[in-house]
Amino acid sequence: MNATGGKRLSPRRRARRLALQALYQWTMSGNDPHEITRQLREDAGGKIDWDYFDLLFPAIPDGRSELQQQLEPVLDGRRLDPVEQAVIWLGAFELARQPDIPYRVVIDESVELARVFGATDSYKYVNAVLDKLAPRLRGDEAAAG
Repeated sequence: MNATGGKRLSPRRRARRLALQALYQWTMSGNDPHEITRQLREDAGGKIDWDYFDLLFPAIPDGRSELQQQLEPVLDGRRLDPVEQAVIWLGAFELARQPDIPYRVVIDESVELARVFGATDSYKYVNAVLDKLAPRLRGDEAAAG
């Protein structure tokens, strides 16, 4: 089975995956986010929601200190691998900045990214962190859900 599970990916889901790749590359290399974006635009194939990608990256690296402050109360001090870190930053960013996307969709998309690209069972930790973060960022929505 391939990384898509045989399913066609929507342009937005492709944008999320590409943003994850960009975050991972940025974390590992320290390269300029704008240079990473330029490279990905040249190399990426398929239909990608570039507007959504641009909303996520480089905004996440630019706002990582704010994201870390929001995440601090829900993290347990565990050392995260770069994929887990990128998935959690992506999910936290969407929870904080994309209120038009239901919080359960944000969590489900993040869990799926961790299942496909993360270490075995890392999706469980991603799910737990974002489940704890959602009421802090989307209290009314999470309470109703």
